[in-house]
Amino acid sequence: MIKKILLFLLLALIVIQFIHPKRNKASGEQPNYIGKVHAVPGDVKLILDKACNDCHSNNTKYPWYSKLQPVDWWLDKHIQDGKKHLNYDEYTNRSLRYQYHKMEETIEMVKEGEMPLNSYTWVHKDAKLTDAEKNTLLNWAGSVMSVMESKYPIDSLKRKN
Repeated sequence: MIKKILLFLLLALIVIQFIHPKRNKASGEQPNYIGKVHAVPGDVKLILDKACNDCHSNNTKYPWYSKLQPVDWWLDKHIQDGKKHLNYDEYTNRSLRYQYHKMEETIEMVKEGEMPLNSYTWVHKDAKLTDAEKNTLLNWAGSVMSVMESKYPIDSLKRKN
């Protein structure tokens, strides 16, 4: 009986190797990219590329192990969840209130060490942010908020309490 169960599990593992979710790979320029409206300095872009964009953009750099199931499903869930919370490639396609709030959340998540996720930095050691990189990201997010505050009425950016 145990032999049949093990054989079934092995067969199932082999079969699922042929079932993969659609890749998060955009082709061409992203018209709603945050950089189309807000300055993204080179040092910030480097930080976003190494620690954020795999889950918060339309273009993920997939590691070799993404070809293995069920790992690919797990990665896809992280990517879909990350894009649901914040997608820098779709940023300007959202309301001003959303954009402003996402910069507030970016500051909060980076300050509290919640982003990038520990499960991401376990494998992507270079994605761990140094204090200097955190400060760079925090200052950038704060400057995006300041620019928005100078351009738009505050009630279009924040909900009334």
